[in-house]
Amino acid sequence: MAAAAQPGEKLPSTRALASRFGAGPVTVQRALAQLVAEGVVETRAGLGTFVRRRAATPRADVSWQTAALGPERSGPSPIGSSMRQVPHDTIAMHSGYPDADLLPMREVRSAFGRVVRRGHDDAFRRPPTAGVPELRRWFVDDLGLDGWRDTDAVIASGGQAALAATFRALAGPGDAIVMESPTYWGAISAARQAGLVIVPVPRTDGAPSAADLDDAFASSGARLLYAQPTFANPTGDVWSAQQRDDVLSVARDRGAFVVEDDWAHDFAIEPGPKPLVCDDTGGHVVYIRSLTKSLSLTVRVAALLARGPARSRIENALTVSDLYVAPVLQAVALDVVTRAAWRTHVQRLHRELRSRRDALLTALAVGAPMVEVPRPPRGGLNVWASLPAFGADGAPVDPDLVAARALAGGLSVSPGGEWFPAEPTGPFVRLNFAAAPPERYDEAVAILVAAL
Repeated sequence: MAAAAQPGEKLPSTRALASRFGAGPVTVQRALAQLVAEGVVETRAGLGTFVRRRAATPRADVSWQTAALGPERSGPSPIGSSMRQVPHDTIAMHSGYPDADLLPMREVRSAFGRVVRRGHDDAFRRPPTAGVPELRRWFVDDLGLDGWRDTDAVIASGGQAALAATFRALAGPGDAIVMESPTYWGAISAARQAGLVIVPVPRTDGAPSAADLDDAFASSGARLLYAQPTFANPTGDVWSAQQRDDVLSVARDRGAFVVEDDWAHDFAIEPGPKPLVCDDTGGHVVYIRSLTKSLSLTVRVAALLARGPARSRIENALTVSDLYVAPVLQAVALDVVTRAAWRTHVQRLHRELRSRRDALLTALAVGAPMVEVPRPPRGGLNVWASLPAFGADGAPVDPDLVAARALAGGLSVSPGGEWFPAEPTGPFVRLNFAAAPPERYDEAVAILVAAL
């Protein structure tokens, strides 16, 4: 069909193609993905799939690389399903990002215009490797950190880059790192790629217990803990004040670092506590906050706050991998967050997230009573849903198979296994309520139930 079509012609939807050729939706999606990779067609977000050219370029023979590369040295570091591209007509509840409708796109466009029109300023010169001082100052001031300076902050090209650099800077291949289980797949992959040995600790009432954490440090020799104390991804858990004190106490006693990933700082549905770094007086907490998800997916800007030699090592690691973050992006981010419209946007975002969370929880309760949500999230973008242990046929429920069946039915979800640094403790899926329109929640739940 693509070979016979004219360049620029739109192809039918995935479901229409599946019906026409008698193939399953997954088969059609794989075929389209192959055509995209070969340059025959292109996908345009929200519009569909279009023909680019008539014939595919012959593929290079890269079989020689198998012998040249040898075995994988860094261990398994898979890319999570949240980065998957899906056809435009699929209900995308697997994504790690919010819908564009929830972002301040008008303000971002205006900021780009203002930065470009100012063309003579520092936005078009190489910035300090640590980042634009005014932006670093904003991150410190926005947290209300007394005694902290802009020189304690380092700007990174997104939270993932900050995580990877921190792991490389504060631990070496073969060293141990303690992580909550479940936790963010990107942190799991970054640690494995750095050659670190992950020591999982379970969440006890939403957080690692002091006893489990102390035992993990003692038995492994680890000096690094990766944690999400507020609106954790994927579970949405929030540490209590006592749990925060306990974790900091263990870190101090063990002379360890806590890498605090405050990814959902702007995604509160119910008021959350202050970040862990606000109570740290000894340089134990390395704090990471990104603006990418709450400001714009095209403005990958994050900040990393740390004190002492650890901060210098992390800046060096970031400089080696990235050199610096594009000054234009830093200028745009600073322009947006220092205007009154930013606070208005964050407040609107909180309201929208609450509405969407409640709508999805209602849709699940009515349409899928067999799917449980152990703890409704108080913030973030996701619902962590527990699937029944056994299906209607009596067979154990496999989240990967459920996700594949759901995808064939037009719903993309994230299976729970990829969020565990060790064996999963049960069948789970993660559903992003901020990525899909609420008017499709009932349809999404019906597809999920059919997949079960």
